[in-house]
Amino acid sequence: MSVAIRIDDELYNEARKSAEAESRTVPLRVAYWARIGKAALDNLDLPGELIRDILAAKKQGQFEPFEFSAEK
Repeated sequence: MSVAIRIDDELYNEARKSAEAESRTVPLRVAYWARIGKAALDNLDLPGELIRDILAAKKQGQFEPFEFSAEK
C-alpha cells in the first residue's frame, strides 16, 4: 500500500541528496529513516549504529533471533 504524506522541504531535500548518493528513491530513503527512528524509540538503550546494522542484516536475510536458554 502506498500513502502520500507531507514532509517539509528541508527534510525532502536531505532525503533526496542521501537517496541519490546511495541510488535509492526518496520514498525508500524516508521509509528507511522512519524504520530506524521507530526502532530507536522502541529501544532507547541501543546505539543508533547498532540499530542500523541490525536492520541491514535483517534485510539481507542474515538475521537470526537470539533465544535465551532456560538452563542455569
